[in-house]
Amino acid sequence: GFNPEAINERVPEIEEQYGVKVTVSLEETPMGTAGPLALAKEHLKTAAGRPFFVFNSDVTCEYPLADLLAFHEAHGKEGTIMVTQVTDPSKYGVGVYEK
Repeated sequence: GFNPEAINERVPEIEEQYGVKVTVSLEETPMGTAGPLALAKEHLKTAAGRPFFVFNSDVTCEYPLADLLAFHEAHGKEGTIMVTQVTDPSKYGVGVYEK
C-alpha cells in the first residue's frame, strides 16, 4: 500500500543523487489524477517559467526524463504529458490525443 513515510525518507537521497529539488504533497482526501497540482500551487508560482515534473507516488519505473524534457523544450508548448498504453485502461483512465 501507499507509505508516505517511506517516500519522504528517500527524498534527501534522491535530491542529492540527481541534483534536483523534490517537493512532496500529500492529499488528505483523494483529489483525482491532477488534483494534487492544486496542493503544489505556491511551489509552481515560485518556479514560474521553469519546467517541472509531476509524478503519482503509486507509479515507479525508469522514466526517460532527459528525453522528455528535451521533447518538451523542442515543441515549445505549455505542457507535456507522458502516458503509456495498457491492455485494460478501466482502472487507469484514458488519454485521447491527435497525431
